[in-house]
Amino acid sequence: MILAVAAPAEAGVKIDHWTAQSGARVNFVESHALPIVDIAIEFAAGSAYDSREQAGLARLSLAMLKAGSSRYSETEASRRIADAGAQLRENFDLDRAGFALRSLSSEAERKAATQTLADMLQAPLFPAEAFEREKARAIANAREAETQPDRVAERRLYALMYPAHPYGFSETPDTLASIKREDVERHYRNCFGSARAVVTIVGDLDRDAAKALAEELTSRLSKGTDPALAPVATPAGATLRVAHPSTQSHVLLGVAAVSRSDPDYFPLFVGNYSLGGGGFRSRLLREVREKRGYAYSAYSYFRPYEREGPFLVGLETRRDQAREALELARSVVGEFVKHGPTEAELKAAKKGLVGGFPLRIDTNRKILEQIAAIGFYKLPLEWLDEFPARVEAVTLAQVRSAFAKRIDPEKLSIVVVGAPD
Repeated sequence: MILAVAAPAEAGVKIDHWTAQSGARVNFVESHALPIVDIAIEFAAGSAYDSREQAGLARLSLAMLKAGSSRYSETEASRRIADAGAQLRENFDLDRAGFALRSLSSEAERKAATQTLADMLQAPLFPAEAFEREKARAIANAREAETQPDRVAERRLYALMYPAHPYGFSETPDTLASIKREDVERHYRNCFGSARAVVTIVGDLDRDAAKALAEELTSRLSKGTDPALAPVATPAGATLRVAHPSTQSHVLLGVAAVSRSDPDYFPLFVGNYSLGGGGFRSRLLREVREKRGYAYSAYSYFRPYEREGPFLVGLETRRDQAREALELARSVVGEFVKHGPTEAELKAAKKGLVGGFPLRIDTNRKILEQIAAIGFYKLPLEWLDEFPARVEAVTLAQVRSAFAKRIDPEKLSIVVVGAPD
């Protein structure tokens, strides 16, 4: 399903926003319910900025930011984060690379954590020994991924959907082996400038403290340049069957379909709840599981990015019924694209989506994730307040039109891993 960045107006999520002196964009939500501050700093530095020949460079570069800085060694940085009772995790996808930090809001603990993160981001050393270790780890992970049928299926599908675009590149032992330490340094210089940075702060701070924190995290970054991703071209649909010893066939269908700024976002989002995003309420699950017993789960979702992200349908089934399950899934999608949901399905979708809003923003961390996406993709701040009303306003005609424009069943790329013998 599309990741909804949403909160009902009555939830009182008030976003303050500004541009730091460094040039980084900042979004801030003040909340004193808990003595905690959640911080995300993300850059336009995800895997979309890899080359085909060095796929994996972006993820490796992010890992290397934790390997030691001008002020703290890798061990010292890790210890400072732990001693402050803070938690640091990586955020990485096709578009974004960065970190999320959770800290106590008390001054001593917060400063210890944020000073450590600030130096990681702005003065990394990329030690040679750590580089070789992280590179070896990445190569081992890439080899492991090729043994896992679900990951094999996803990688092959992305390669079919995006044959000439970096959204379709996947790291391999060979691409990772080609990466040198100076490549990591170059990626850092090119992609970790303040012009590409978005800072999100949620929690127990006032505005002045939040402004100072944003400057602390970005003031020593180079300015850098705004990113530019190539357009996505939609290829003709292709089918790939991959031999694998898995006991089940992993079936994926997909096509590049929707960007974060797509005007049809809401009709696609609401419509997909009826098609495959609403669990037991969805048509795919009813047809594939309940009526025919082909799979325990069948689903679909849109995953929007800066450029057109995928519409994806997935299921797992017994090898001897993979062909039938695949054809059924294609039929269900084709019928939905042609006719859309029923009135009853659309009503149920709206009820489920609006009723589920509180669960999307019931913790500071969830609020952080939602607002970080708003900030990174430059969505209007009114997005939060308008979301429920825009869901309710979606019509059957809009869903049919949006699916007809974005999803051509004949152009769906298909991957079956563990294909029938």
